[in-house]
Amino acid sequence: MAVQEARPRAPYAADAAASRGRLHDEPESPGRSAFRRDCDRVIHSSAFRRLAYKTQVFVYHEGDHFRTRLTHTLEVTQVARSIARRLGLDEDLSEACALAHDLGHPPFGHAGERALDRCLADHGGFDHNAQTLAVVTRLERRYPDFDGLNLSWETLEGLVKHNGPLVAATETGRACDAESTLVQCSISLPHEIADYSALHHLDLASHPSLEAQVGAISDDVAYDAHDLDDGLRAHLFSLDDLKAAPDPGLDHLRDLLAGIDREHPGLDHARVVHELVRRLITTMIVDIVTETERALAEARPASADAVRKLGRPLVTFSPAMAATDRAVKKFLFGRMYRHERVMQVMRDAERVVEDLFARYTDDPETLPAEWRCDLPAGKTARARRIVDFIAGQTDRYALDEHARLFDTTPQLR
Repeated sequence: MAVQEARPRAPYAADAAASRGRLHDEPESPGRSAFRRDCDRVIHSSAFRRLAYKTQVFVYHEGDHFRTRLTHTLEVTQVARSIARRLGLDEDLSEACALAHDLGHPPFGHAGERALDRCLADHGGFDHNAQTLAVVTRLERRYPDFDGLNLSWETLEGLVKHNGPLVAATETGRACDAESTLVQCSISLPHEIADYSALHHLDLASHPSLEAQVGAISDDVAYDAHDLDDGLRAHLFSLDDLKAAPDPGLDHLRDLLAGIDREHPGLDHARVVHELVRRLITTMIVDIVTETERALAEARPASADAVRKLGRPLVTFSPAMAATDRAVKKFLFGRMYRHERVMQVMRDAERVVEDLFARYTDDPETLPAEWRCDLPAGKTARARRIVDFIAGQTDRYALDEHARLFDTTPQLR
């Protein structure tokens, strides 16, 4: 395959010079676009650094070669930039969306999220996308004139609409695209998103920019390829299991493995796995670019705003690759995410999170001074403040806190 160079900027790409701005006005950076500045602010945030010790699937001390939330984020970012470059999009905006997309994940990955959702069952629940918005608009405290990172509108839009529009049409048929109608449509919205959009309207009824769509689908590519790699490394399943699985959606992986065997007979197992992962990422990226180019040729959007008004995503897998994506996720769900070895660790991790929430709630004096200062009196506000603290913890810090506050702490092994 010939090398594909970066294309000239497409008319439907986001334009940093025409950004809808930031909640707090700031002078422009002399040497960076608005979106490049967003990337830099995320990279320099403390929340980004903490991703190094947050679980992807395996807790940090289970091995040095398994993905962490940080390495997953970097891999998503690499895929996103590659796709954006081929489509003539703004690479910096795709990178910003990818870099920040998991900042709201609590310790212990989805296990921590499930635990915090139960802790907030009477207070609106917990959603890691909404928590990401909280991190970048409120919880990061680095600048003298505002809380948060004061990211551009387009980056925030991409973060909250990670999975598409968040609100639908009103009973009158009007879309929830104005602040005056948002209240009618936001009953199921996480409070963090509803509250922020009331200040800095994020057009929650539309799909986001193509750059944000690229960031979202790159997350799927990274999950599929790299969780296969980690699952094989952990011996939760084997290449023979992949070959023998009855799901026809896995035929693409079997074809890739057959090609590796033809071209490199006798190749050692570790190199076969790496080659499988490499080829899967490549074929997924090529598929996304091809399918998106087809959709763009059909829709012919003239601008980034025209993309938002189409009412459907344009950055997608082809039907065949979408079947592969579903099959890989289904295989990983049964063989990896629900493997008893993983589930036992995650059950213990959930207990750690729930224990911490209960202790901090019952005895706020156990909170660090900066978190118990001005602790809200109302139950819901107090519970959310405590969850903000827990969600920012790394796996390691959460375990240390549990050991400080309780007589016995699970080993998570």
